Amino acid sequence: MVSLSVYFEGPFWVGVLELVEDDEIRATRFVLGSEPTDPELYEFLMRHGSALLEQTANARAVPAGTRAAGAEGKVNPKRAAKLAAREAARVSTRSTASQEAMRIELESRKREAVTDHRARKQELAEYKREVARRKRIERRRDR
Repeated sequence: MVSLSVYFEGPFWVGVLELVEDDEIRATRFVLGSEPTDPELYEFLMRHGSALLEQTANARAVPAGTRAAGAEGKVNPKRAAKLAAREAARVSTRSTASQEAMRIELESRKREAVTDHRARKQELAEYKREVARRKRIERRRDR
């Protein structure tokens, strides 16, 4: 089952695509910018939908059983009404499992970015050393 949730987060509108299969949830988050109208959202999905589905399918799976569950046993009616009102007022419909999946995906992307940055920095340092070595050799030849 695939579900799309669009909600307002900070200055931007954000979409979350959840893919639920075999008691596992995979999720991906994407920023839409300004509030999308229905035709704009449809056009966005037609243009980027397959890439988003592929990205969601490649995301790390989280067991669907980790969704937030209600309190066990008898609940005070006032508390139940308060919880129901809070849930109804909640803008985001993301599940705890999808949030966990997105957090894991974000952490893995950060680790990849750090290793890429470190490798580029090391390549640049090696390049600068090589240029300095060549200049040194050229200065010695000119003597």
